[in-house]
Amino acid sequence: MNKKERYAYILEFFRREMPEVQTELEFGSVFQLLVAVILSAQCTDKRINQVTPELFRHYPDAASMAQADVEDILEYIRSVSYPNSKAEHLVKMARMLVEKHRGEVPADMNLLLDLPGVGRKTANVIQSVAFGKSAMAVDTHVFRVSHRLGLVSKSADTPFKVEQELVKNIPAEDIPRAHHWLLLHGRYVCTSRRPHCERCALSAVCPSAVVLPSSSGDGTYTQP
Repeated sequence: MNKKERYAYILEFFRREMPEVQTELEFGSVFQLLVAVILSAQCTDKRINQVTPELFRHYPDAASMAQADVEDILEYIRSVSYPNSKAEHLVKMARMLVEKHRGEVPADMNLLLDLPGVGRKTANVIQSVAFGKSAMAVDTHVFRVSHRLGLVSKSADTPFKVEQELVKNIPAEDIPRAHHWLLLHGRYVCTSRRPHCERCALSAVCPSAVVLPSSSGDGTYTQP
């Protein structure tokens, strides 16, 4: 099976099995999504969803968060990874939104990247989830799964290179969903330490599979 055929097979599988898919982060606005994505770096969505309700109750928008001190934000996010730097980023990000964007999250990639705490992955998530653009965010799950499934070359050794190859080979209309397809597959099936090849419906076309798919492998995404 060549790469074009592999892409066609895998994308068709996901279109069929996960036609409607969205982020597992919980939020009520584009600003809250941005906050949640910044907090989610090197942290689980489950943990972020535990801390953001109270954070958003006190600081629901950029205007209110811009008035906070770093210590105020830190009080609500102590249990996430790197809480001190993230608290500082959130306050600075909110203040920049108020000062330069009237409190609204911009859709432009360069403007997003100017915001404190926002890297390319975060900016792509916002463009895709909030604004429906064909932007491919590459996190650790997407990076790992793309390589294991043979969707990208071994030379794609950075998130940006993986992003470029995926965008080149995935139809634009599928890209917003494809990020979630690969992410969820990596989170619940093709896990980091021990991929669950025995219950992966893509084992037959995966060059990294260690077993053939079992008769019970249904490709579902329930957490083990």
